[in-house]
Amino acid sequence: MQVGLATGCIAAGFADYPLIAYHFSKAGIFTHEWIPILYAIAMGVDGLSALLFGRLYDRIGMPIIIFAVAIALSFAPLVFLGDFKMGLIGMILWGIGMGAQESVMKAQIANMSSVRLRGTAFGTFNMSFGVFWFVGSVIMGRLYDYSIMALVIFSVTVQFLSIPILFFLRRMR
Repeated sequence: MQVGLATGCIAAGFADYPLIAYHFSKAGIFTHEWIPILYAIAMGVDGLSALLFGRLYDRIGMPIIIFAVAIALSFAPLVFLGDFKMGLIGMILWGIGMGAQESVMKAQIANMSSVRLRGTAFGTFNMSFGVFWFVGSVIMGRLYDYSIMALVIFSVTVQFLSIPILFFLRRMR
């Protein structure tokens, strides 16, 4: 239950790339040529950070998930409120968040589920992550039209809420 709540907060607060790309284009922070380059940079960071976080997870466990969330949650102010340089740094942090989601969060699911029910556990995790990411994306899309600052506050706050839950889970284990 708590794992679902923590990952739901992470997913709901994690802006998807189409919204980020739309913002970059609309705000004129990056030219159209830069938008796919930024995504490629983020995916490169995603792959490298997934390897690094995976290795660290094997050594120290859940604290690396908490660390990754704490780093990645700061992408939103940089991406949505920053200039070229801040936007680039924000995309690197966004890639780190993707790397953590695609590696150590799933490793934690595997560690928490029995081998016999692992497929169900992964299916449930992916379904709930997708639903929360969708709901969060809808909210952020609506907030974008209302206030970019409100979008940033929502993103950072909702992701930050996962950290105390993850600390609680760490102590339970």
